[in-house]
Amino acid sequence: MKMSNRTTMTEFLLLGFSDLQILHFVVFLVIYLASLVGNLLVIVVVAFNNHLHTPMYFFLMNLSIADLGSISMTVPKSMANSLMNTRSIFYAGCVAQVFFLFLFLRADFSLLTIMAYDRYVTICQPLHYETIMNSRACVQMVAGAWISGILYSVLHTRNTFALTFCGGNMVDQFFCEIPQLLKLACSDSYFSEVGVLAFSVCLVLGCFVFIIVSYVQIFKSVLRIPSEQGWHKAFSTCLPHLTVVSLLVFTGAFAYLKPTSSSISALDIVVAVLYSILPPIMNPVIYSMRNKEMKIKAALRRLTGCRQFTKN
Repeated sequence: MKMSNRTTMTEFLLLGFSDLQILHFVVFLVIYLASLVGNLLVIVVVAFNNHLHTPMYFFLMNLSIADLGSISMTVPKSMANSLMNTRSIFYAGCVAQVFFLFLFLRADFSLLTIMAYDRYVTICQPLHYETIMNSRACVQMVAGAWISGILYSVLHTRNTFALTFCGGNMVDQFFCEIPQLLKLACSDSYFSEVGVLAFSVCLVLGCFVFIIVSYVQIFKSVLRIPSEQGWHKAFSTCLPHLTVVSLLVFTGAFAYLKPTSSSISALDIVVAVLYSILPPIMNPVIYSMRNKEMKIKAALRRLTGCRQFTKN
């Protein structure tokens, strides 16, 4: 379907996963349910357990909310299209998808940055931890993460859908991804969106450098501790965090900075899965179930009264 301009555009066609629809539906269903259960468990357990009302778990609960939001913006619609053997998404739905996906992804990355700072204060300035990470400061940091997400998504959504789309309505992705939408644009506002993307790169790199510097300071402090157990404890909590952050940064950079091709690429779809779907699954495992320093499993056992939960 060819559209002359933005005002006549009523829908987009999402071409990602156009083959193997049943397999795609089943795999995405399993992924979504795993993320849903894992993140909801974290939210419920932290919210209803007084022992977990600390800065670290407050940040973790908000991270789970952001993860649930981000994966819910892409996976359910993609599954519904496969189930109903359709490709369409309404124009308004595409706008909403871009807006909320950027909101949750930006909030997610901001929270990961805050959590890196929390670890830095915990390990490098333990005597000042309660003063620096007081309740008011934690609420302000989390509020800043969500507000920055809203402003960031408004900026991207406004610039993207101010464009004139005259290159058709077929999006080479399983959700409304901005680089794929830009392929359909033919107005002068395209350069405005490029400017916004450049601003985003600077913002993300700034946070990434801050996280790297924080972990360099943490590793330097840990290396001065004459305890192998202390080293293992610090590295086991920091390295998984750094892995998730690096995954978001490098896959996002690949998706949004590489030159767009005229045809759909399997690599583009894989990269989109890595930055939009994989982190919401990894985070509950890394920060709660896998990490022995986390108290989520013990709190869940107390909350449910199930003594055999940990053993099972």
